Amino acid sequence: MTEKPVRVLIVDDQALFREALRALLVARAELELVGEASDGFEAIGRVAALDPDVVLLDLKMPRLDGIATIRRLRAEYPRTKVLVLTTFDDDELIFEGLRAGAVGYLLKDATSERLLEAILTVARGESFLQPTIAAKVIAEFSRLPARADEASSLGLSSREREVLKLLAAGATNKEIGRSLTLSEGTVKNHVTSILTKLGVTDRTQAAIKARDVGLL
Repeated sequence: MTEKPVRVLIVDDQALFREALRALLVARAELELVGEASDGFEAIGRVAALDPDVVLLDLKMPRLDGIATIRRLRAEYPRTKVLVLTTFDDDELIFEGLRAGAVGYLLKDATSERLLEAILTVARGESFLQPTIAAKVIAEFSRLPARADEASSLGLSSREREVLKLLAAGATNKEIGRSLTLSEGTVKNHVTSILTKLGVTDRTQAAIKARDVGLL
């Protein structure tokens, strides 16, 4: 049976960019463009009405900015995944976006193939960080103090810690399985357990929490 296309909503205040992105997305059989919005308030209304799988979201918008929009969407529509698509690679914005609940971060100069990969990845429930963004996240992790007392109380098994380290490095379930000689189903079960034990809802938040408490 053919998989259903990923339902995508574009949120960006630049009409010309929305038009270019629209042309790109509608040409892909794997995707279904369900709507567009020009600011955060419109985005929340469109998500409520259209129930997209993935929202492509800019960070700098009028009325309600991207960070506030991500927080609202995560709280009110947790099924919908937010993929930041922006021109800004400022460290503060990156970490604000990820902490607010975005599961992916991509710059607008990315290739069309990388954008497609990012959309499909976050739709599967995995995180996606552009390599330059991932490097900033790793650098930030290295500066954060570890809290070993909290880490010891989380109850992760040794195998779950192995999965977590690969997950935090940006590996997909398939890549983790290949590295640890596990089936994708087993990896998925480990990831679910890790998210539960860390008290987070997605892989990006798991990586941040793991470093905060000294697991990485």
